[in-house]
Amino acid sequence: MRHTRTLLLLATAFLVVTVGGCTNVPQRPNILVVMVDDLGFSDLGCYGSEIATPNLDRLAANGLRFSQFYNTAKCGPSRVCLLTGSYCHQAGNTSLSKGVTSAEVLSQAGYFTMMTGKWHLKKQPTDFGFDRYFGHLSGASNYYHGNKSFRLNGEPWPVPKDGFYTTVADVDFAIDFLGEARDTNKPWYLYVAFNAPHAPLQPLQVDYEKYVGRYERGWDEVREQRMQRQNELGLFGRQVTPSPRPQHVRAWNELSEDWQAFEQKRMAAIAGLIDRVDRELGRLLANLQEAGELENTMILFLSDNGACPFDRNRQKRTLDQLPYLPEVTWGDSTGWAWMRNSPFRYYKQNQFEGGISTPAIVHWPAGLKTKPGAIVHTPVHIIDVLPTLADICTAPIPTEWPGRELSGVSGISLAPMFEGEALQARDAIHFLYGPDRALRDGDWKAVSFRSQSWELYNMARDRTERNNLATEEPDRLQRMVEQWHRMAADVLQAPAGQRRSVKTSTSAREHRGWSKFDRPPTRGDSK
Repeated sequence: MRHTRTLLLLATAFLVVTVGGCTNVPQRPNILVVMVDDLGFSDLGCYGSEIATPNLDRLAANGLRFSQFYNTAKCGPSRVCLLTGSYCHQAGNTSLSKGVTSAEVLSQAGYFTMMTGKWHLKKQPTDFGFDRYFGHLSGASNYYHGNKSFRLNGEPWPVPKDGFYTTVADVDFAIDFLGEARDTNKPWYLYVAFNAPHAPLQPLQVDYEKYVGRYERGWDEVREQRMQRQNELGLFGRQVTPSPRPQHVRAWNELSEDWQAFEQKRMAAIAGLIDRVDRELGRLLANLQEAGELENTMILFLSDNGACPFDRNRQKRTLDQLPYLPEVTWGDSTGWAWMRNSPFRYYKQNQFEGGISTPAIVHWPAGLKTKPGAIVHTPVHIIDVLPTLADICTAPIPTEWPGRELSGVSGISLAPMFEGEALQARDAIHFLYGPDRALRDGDWKAVSFRSQSWELYNMARDRTERNNLATEEPDRLQRMVEQWHRMAADVLQAPAGQRRSVKTSTSAREHRGWSKFDRPPTRGDSK
């Protein structure tokens, strides 16, 4: 009798229905998760940007956007959280030794699982439940030449000497894998992790030239225009006061002509990288549309952290270089990172909003009950992705797994939001990367810059973290700090060295990796 009931349940799970005029759509949705790397909060058109992102804008207009979707402010930890539903340390860090991945959860529930792009964790995706994988295991890669960490289904894959570009190849292989998935008649889960717009800033020539000359106005004026569009879009549900330009970023009109010339080219390169992500995503969406799968595919687009300020490879750049040449490997710009994270403060690695709050879009015509174009202002976290996928795919999250001691899941399902309902009550959201830390509890946020003294902000009234209330609310701050330490020890099980008390004083907010404006790039040849 139990065997017969199980067969009936399995049969019911794979019944086909007609939704919005489309046939052959499985009741359980297909899943497409798209992650980009180092995207600023305002880098998409639907978040205020001047960069052309029509495909993502269309997903947002017909789906929903989040205004407070949080990550870890760092590439690797965000990927751990995304895959496991646990905080990074809680999941065993990049080894994933204490967690179970979304690919493993959905594979056990009958899904065909695929990944393309950047891995940046231990072992390989095929060791953690992905049936198919193409991409690089490294944290970054030359867009044209690749590196020796490229793999195809667990085996080394030699990057072609000519005609290769990583962002395009990620979608080429994704489409190939989808063809295989359709042959299985299973629902599928595809995770596409673009390297873009992570440095080196190497756009395709056609994408770079589209933006040449567009950034002569400089970061101060472009930021003002982005924030004006954000307010017109109602992105925050209310008008917000932007954070001021920090002292370590020079005013655009104070830069020398050579600096301005170089920085214009650098932002054109970044814009080209983002534009190409949108174009390739459009190609993938067209494939889903042609296959009749777009209606019942739950698409989640997100970033691993905010814009990157780290200005590497300074000694290798000249004013005459062209960024689309494979040998040119520019690093990021702190000034443009400040602009790209508008209206927030700080950057990748910092737990201020500029580091941890990034665009996130959900598109699912067959499943979303919210008004098209809705903006959700409830704080959520990247650890909520796995519980959400498990919920909408009716896939149990295991409490045991061979060879691993699972430490549990800290995220919650966002499925009620898709129905237009409120989320269940949740614990405070914990943030820790290196010396940077924070805690978000309801409307309140405690945050420390590189283990300097704690600051306190009321996020409902001060989303851009301008008015530090640590002196006015010492008891509240103390309770939140104590809670941060309890969670770090009991939930994350973070090493003691990363749980030490912060300093009692605050010094200059500086980092040796940020742009220095003492010497402009030199003039030289174009290679």
